[in-house]
Parts: sequence; structure tokens; C-alpha cells
Amino acid sequence: MAGQATAVQQPLALTSRAPHVPADRLVAEMVPPPRFGSVRFDNYIPDPNQPSQAQAVEVLSGFAAGLGDAGASGAGRKRWFRRESKPATPAGPRGVYLDGGYGVGKTHLLASLWHATAAPPERKAFGTFVELTNLVGALGFQQTVQTLSGHALLCIDEFELDDPGDTVLVSTLLGKLVDAGVALAATSNTLPGKLGEGRFAAADFLREIQGLSAHFRPLRIDGEDYRHRGLPQAPAPYDDETVERVAHRTDGASLDAFPALLEHLSKVHPSRYGAMCDGVDAVCLTGVEPVPDQSTALRLVVLADRLYDREVPVLASGRPFDELFSEEMLNGGYRKKYFRAISRLTALARDAKGLVDA
Repeated sequence: MAGQATAVQQPLALTSRAPHVPADRLVAEMVPPPRFGSVRFDNYIPDPNQPSQAQAVEVLSGFAAGLGDAGASGAGRKRWFRRESKPATPAGPRGVYLDGGYGVGKTHLLASLWHATAAPPERKAFGTFVELTNLVGALGFQQTVQTLSGHALLCIDEFELDDPGDTVLVSTLLGKLVDAGVALAATSNTLPGKLGEGRFAAADFLREIQGLSAHFRPLRIDGEDYRHRGLPQAPAPYDDETVERVAHRTDGASLDAFPALLEHLSKVHPSRYGAMCDGVDAVCLTGVEPVPDQSTALRLVVLADRLYDREVPVLASGRPFDELFSEEMLNGGYRKKYFRAISRLTALARDAKGLVDA
């Protein structure tokens, strides 16, 4: 939690930040975010009513042990996806795909796999699907392949396909990495063969989608899915005066008008949203209102992810966060992203209560 200053001070403004992020920083920062820096298989607590959760720990622990400190030749995974009796290069899936609803601990397990794999940090990468596509945008396709081909493991959180371009790009990228011996692990709320469904004419890209699916062994993790319980109840927003007062008295706080922040996000590449939050210990927003369109909404989703990764509390006035997205958006192809953003912003809003009470 951010410290409290005794004197009135000028808060930061996210709208004044448009950082340049060198490509090598994007690669170096492909590690589990601070929220998942200390997670391990040992501190994942499976639900006794959901045996698939304990099974996932067992399977992933074996996967990590099989990787060891193998080189990019793939020797470390030689016994994981094939029988001992097969001397040839293993056929079939070269990765594991954690499929399950929100709140079952998929990211905890994925980060635990990263930590448990006995390879130096520079030889294993962890990032969201969006961060991976942003890396390609920053480095170029060939340089991304060259950079990641030397890795023992690539972990992709929140794997989802939003457009045909991503489908072809990621299918080609992962195919080349698998050929280079990189082990894969991913999380998603959509089975590999259903990726892209509801977003675009997935049938037209069936070959690419099937190619992606072939890289992974699905591992189902059952548990209560908050989508079946409706939207999480967001805390009631504060008034503008309270938000501004807290921003001026809290060390490392930013203060922005929500509409101005949305406009600013359109001018900053999403790969730079994390750097935009550097040194920010609390985000204060005035005038929160429903987002006006899909492009704006998707940018806000990325910002919410970066704030959540960094455990930055969010204090806001205006409308509650469960009213950010229209019913049409929540019922559309990107609904999973929007539900995740609401859940994460709601958690950060609850964390911000301590700033007001301090």
C-alpha cells in the first residue's frame, strides 16, 4: 500500500506519460508479474471438491521436472508427451493448455510452472497473449523467432484470438518455436479448437486454428466460474472531491479524468502501458463512465491487466466499474476480456478503500 504524505502534493498524471520502451526491455520483462512473483505449486490450494485442480498440479510439476535445464533441442521434455519406448522425435502436442473458468488459479499454476522450471530466467518467458503479439510488433517476426528460439519454455497467459491476423501470426510463430524445441504452456477460457469462435469467420482459418490446437495437450481445470454468478459487485464510487483529496495526499498517486485517460490510451501503444504505470502506487480517476466503443474498451482491458499485475489500487468517482461495458459488449465476441477487466478493476477498487480510510 502506498505511504501517506503529510503535505498536499501534486499527483502524477498518466495522461502526461508516453514512454519509449526499448525492445530489449520487452523481452527482459517477460517474467511473471509481481502479483505472481511468489506463487509456487506448494502454495496453490486445490479445491477438494474439484479433483482436476490437484491433478493439474501433479501434471504440471511433472512437466517442469521433465524440462529441467534442457537446451533448445528439447531434450528436457523427451519423456513428457511420448512413451519411453519411442526413440524418434516426439509427435503430437509439445505444450500444455490450461482450460478453465475465472478464479480457478490458472495463472497461479502457469507462473508456478515458470518458477519450477530449472532454467535461468533469460531462457524462459512468461507473458500474456497481448504482450506476445506486442513483442512481435516491436521486434519484427524473424527477430522474435530468433530471440525466443533459444528458450526452454514459453508461457502464454490469457491465450485468445481476436482477429484473423493474430490467428495466422501466432500459428506461424508457435510452429517455428516448437520446431526449435521450445516447450509451450498456455492458459485460456476457450479450448484450443474453439479459439476465435464468435470473433471472426473462424471457419475460414480452420487450418491455422487446428495447427495451434495441435501444439497443446488440453488440461481442464474445473471450478466455480464467476460468469455463472453474474458480474462481480463493484464498490460504490466516491465523489470527485474525495478522489482528488486522496490523490493529493498519497505518495505515488496519479490523478486523471477518465475520459481524458481513454483518449490518451489511443495515442500510446498497448505494449507501453506497463511502462506508463512505472512508479505509480495508486491510480485516482474522476468521472468514470461507460466506454464509448470497442477499440477504447479493448485498450482499457490492457491497462486494467497491467494495473492488476502491479497490484495498483484504483480509486474512482462516477459510475461503478461493473457499468463500464454495454450489454452488447458483454454479450459479444470479446466478453471474456470484459468480464476479466471488470473483475480485476473491482478487486483494485476494493484495495483502494484503505487509501480513503487512512
